[in-house]
Amino acid sequence: MNKPELLAPAGNLEKLKKAITYGADAVYIGGEEFSLRVAADNFSIDEINSGVEFAHERGKKVYLTANVIPHNSDIDDYRKYIAEVKDTGIDAVILSDIGMMEVTKEIAPELDIHVSTQANNVNYMSARTWGKLGAKRVILARELSLDEISEIRGRIQPELELEAFVHGAMCISYSGRCLLSNYMSGRDSNSGNCAHPCRWKYYLMEEKRPGEYMPVFENDRGTFIYNSKDLCMIEHIPDLVKCGLNSFKIEGRVKSEYYVSTVIGIYRRAIDEYFKDRDNYEFDPKWMDELCKVSHRGYTTGFYYGKPAHTEQNYASSAYIRKYDMVGIVKSYNPDTGIAEVVQKNRFFKGDEIELLRPVGKFFNQKVSYMTDSDGNEIEVANRPQSIVYVKTDMPVEPDTFLRKRIIDTAAENGKAKK
Repeated sequence: MNKPELLAPAGNLEKLKKAITYGADAVYIGGEEFSLRVAADNFSIDEINSGVEFAHERGKKVYLTANVIPHNSDIDDYRKYIAEVKDTGIDAVILSDIGMMEVTKEIAPELDIHVSTQANNVNYMSARTWGKLGAKRVILARELSLDEISEIRGRIQPELELEAFVHGAMCISYSGRCLLSNYMSGRDSNSGNCAHPCRWKYYLMEEKRPGEYMPVFENDRGTFIYNSKDLCMIEHIPDLVKCGLNSFKIEGRVKSEYYVSTVIGIYRRAIDEYFKDRDNYEFDPKWMDELCKVSHRGYTTGFYYGKPAHTEQNYASSAYIRKYDMVGIVKSYNPDTGIAEVVQKNRFFKGDEIELLRPVGKFFNQKVSYMTDSDGNEIEVANRPQSIVYVKTDMPVEPDTFLRKRIIDTAAENGKAKK
């Protein structure tokens, strides 16, 4: 049984670098066209070239998303686009449309094709057919259980790879093919411009009782799949491996570099620990504690262990749970002085208790005892985002180490993952 790939989101070039530094085997990115994340920074051709070079130098891979649902007017533009990006050295293109697949095979036959979750891949016949058509990988729908994935694995071509989301936001419609955003806001989710109306707060009003608002909820007679908690499978790495997945995918191309680095670092640690000694592997509760230090909406195991119960939805609030601020990123470290050069992101003070999250090794806590500005003047507060400050650290740190501090959480905590 081979170790599965850990696949990270990368909304821009810096996030790509952080994801790889923190342990991703591959990243998926969006170009300036045909990607389903308009809100992400996305990559120009030059940035794709730079990202691919950075990844390949470290033995990692880059996949380009082009998984919109195209109209007639998109096809000729896609022909031009794929002809341009094929020379960047990307390892695969992620598609949801059979027509765009045919165009890709015609213009860039050397590219591997991964079939997007947008194609609603929920059964073995679909996966098998995509494989016959030339796909190397099928990205499974979020609505599948582990048992269903195991059955698909056993009934498809051995060489056909399977990928699935294991962490991040959950779309309410089949694999994200949502019509609600377009209807309610005029923003087409299937072209990457979703307004996330599934996370708005809804009430029902009966026509003969205007002004009387009744909250939407779920019981054993019906289900409203609105405002889901975030998917989190960190406690279930062995089950994910055993069902036959080749790639564990993290959602979040519009999330921060701190979010991506933290989540990737924890899943990297868990996967490596499992493959180090499968028979004696034990889940470390500290991993879940770490995942609770990034912005999230409560955690759920989604559909992996059957249909989600009403407890897997957020009814009281659509707000994110946020307990920590990322206040800086280490640019360099001087071992002679024990002082780190830090790019400040959010305000922090001398005397603050902070945590340092490292790309290698464990994080550690310390108090900010000494801090200067870029001119060497000792300061009491760092309050100029993007400026350089110098902070004495209790232990050596590596570039790309994050500094974070606890904040007062304003959202109600919705609980941890349900087994």
